Amino acid sequence: MSNPFENAMMQLKRATAVQPFPEAFMKQISSPNREVRISIPVMMDNGTLQVFEGYRVEHNNARGPYKGGIRFHHDTDINEVKALAFWMALKCAVANIPMGGGKGGVTVDPKTLSKTELEKLSRGWARGMADILGPKKDVPAPDVNTTPEIMSWMNDEYMKISGETTLATFTGKPLDKGGSEGRGAATGLGGYYVFDALRSKYNIAEGASVVIQGFGNVGGNAAEIFLAHGYKIIAMSDSKGGVVNEAGLDIKALEEWKKSNGALAGFPGSRTVTNAELLELPCDVLIPAALENQITATNAGSVKAKFILELANGPITPEADEALYERGIPVVPDILANSGGVTVSTFEWEQNLKGEHWTEADVNAKMKEILDMESGIIYDKSVAVNTDLRRAAFIVALERIAKAMGY
Repeated sequence: MSNPFENAMMQLKRATAVQPFPEAFMKQISSPNREVRISIPVMMDNGTLQVFEGYRVEHNNARGPYKGGIRFHHDTDINEVKALAFWMALKCAVANIPMGGGKGGVTVDPKTLSKTELEKLSRGWARGMADILGPKKDVPAPDVNTTPEIMSWMNDEYMKISGETTLATFTGKPLDKGGSEGRGAATGLGGYYVFDALRSKYNIAEGASVVIQGFGNVGGNAAEIFLAHGYKIIAMSDSKGGVVNEAGLDIKALEEWKKSNGALAGFPGSRTVTNAELLELPCDVLIPAALENQITATNAGSVKAKFILELANGPITPEADEALYERGIPVVPDILANSGGVTVSTFEWEQNLKGEHWTEADVNAKMKEILDMESGIIYDKSVAVNTDLRRAAFIVALERIAKAMGY
């Protein structure tokens, strides 16, 4: 299994070969400021005690409080969380928001827990991490398999322990618990704004064909948003596999089918493919919106998309990046493409601190303005230093972090 943190450091090396940075800065940015591991004891419904391992990695806070999601996944480990914290530091700098980079997780398959057990685990994570959290210190958010409800449990637990009253320590909360309008769809919608800002530069026409890997919050929202803007979604997948219809899928009907059948396979008018086959389908736009390490040195040569938009974190390995660049397939990197989520999370934090509540139209307009501008800056950087969008995004982010650190 590829080590995500090693991949992240390879990406860093790849970018800084194009534009070097001071050696002292490179040493600091290559290591997280802090790694925390905790044991979370949970009394299970059957009366047995189970102990789970929880993590928080705080990578860099030169530009503001640490910011980043918490994932509950059976494969989550410290190296994955370290990589995600590093990417978050860059992502916040790319979006030019006043936040640093952090990430959290618990090694658990949440599907095996009852709601009571899930709540105990969530509150246990917040209790174990309470000392390092806070609106001016570290502001977590949802990630893979964590929800607004889980954030409200964690925030409630944190407030009990700390006496903090602003609601601004956790973002991605339910609307009635201090959440922001527009947060649910922000990653998918932000991805669309970035795509729309860049597509004409790469000759992608309106109404192009789109393949999406992932049918969770991000992939599902992206499918609906692209469809609403006249694009044709020809294939989608979840963890069990995918379905294809070159004439275009009806996303609402597909969602209903999955609810009733537990999987996408067998959807009327479609044929079934594996997740590996889905990535190699001919299409204009490929959107990996699931987990990391999906396009690797092994399958990068078989990708037939004309353009890739990374809505997942780290779905393309550094070796695959190189192969796709050589083949002339542009990749909009995760740290730009999926930065809508953290941008709106930051808006939620700001609203909580000020005691305000903005309309969804305001939230989306503010996000669009930021992402349009930053997409343009990164595209211009890629042209100026003659490189791909990922290296350009890294360089822009590193310049901003280095400046904040006094380099």
